[in-house]
Amino acid sequence: MAECFVADGVAVITGGASGIGRAAARRAAAAGMKITLVDINAAKLADMGAELAGIVGHDNLVVERLDVSDPAAMLALAQQVNAKLGSPTLLMNNAAAFVGGGPGGILDDNANWQRVFAVNVLGPVNGVQAFLPAMLDAGRPAVIINTGSKQGLTNPPGNPAYNTSKAAVNAYSQNLARDLREREGCAISAHLLIPGWTTTGDAVHRPGAWLPEQVVDHMESEVRADHFFILCPDEETPNATDHKRILWNAMDIIENRPALSRWHPDYSQAFADFMKQDLPGSTKDGDA
Repeated sequence: MAECFVADGVAVITGGASGIGRAAARRAAAAGMKITLVDINAAKLADMGAELAGIVGHDNLVVERLDVSDPAAMLALAQQVNAKLGSPTLLMNNAAAFVGGGPGGILDDNANWQRVFAVNVLGPVNGVQAFLPAMLDAGRPAVIINTGSKQGLTNPPGNPAYNTSKAAVNAYSQNLARDLREREGCAISAHLLIPGWTTTGDAVHRPGAWLPEQVVDHMESEVRADHFFILCPDEETPNATDHKRILWNAMDIIENRPALSRWHPDYSQAFADFMKQDLPGSTKDGDA
């Protein structure tokens, strides 16, 4: 049974100074873990580092401001962490860039595409490349969690760069999980965290959204259940609704419908009717 937060374990959390990453770091500290906290925001990182130092102590903490898109910086960090704290038992590649879609949509400035892909896709790749070798050598149970997005699964219009980057994280994480599963004697599992509507950063909490702590609660229980896809609901969207949206998108391929037919006017009624149906195998409350 995999565990995210274990006493005397080592947690490495990128994007750890706010939101879901911060909630995970606090949970790791409460569990008695050694912690490496990574973020690009110096002020928030300093505040969170001071908070964690008061719980776990400076000897059990590494706080590093760096850009996860820089492979050399991530490799240097891994060397530092392995030497001071040991190899991670939890690697959470959580840092993400969200560059709002510009007026061009598909023709948004190339710099937006480059930045989003550098952080959202290569960030997890760099994290795994840097930390996985020592994790494998250690031979102990460990967990890798990559933070994805529902937008990488359902692909709603409005921000194609972000959607595409998170779709790539989904594909990469599946390949990572299969690779680890097929390594003889490997006790490391990989999981894709898919948050719902969550209050993150400096946003004001709104009714209907989940708090980051709720996401971490759900993540912990789903990892313990050995689930790869950690699909988070929120107070407005149960998992059953997301399951239907994801299935409709997949059926576009099988039925040769137009791309993203959910938003095609010729299919609006068919989609509405589909969403009223129960999925095969769904439970009585409709949450499959």
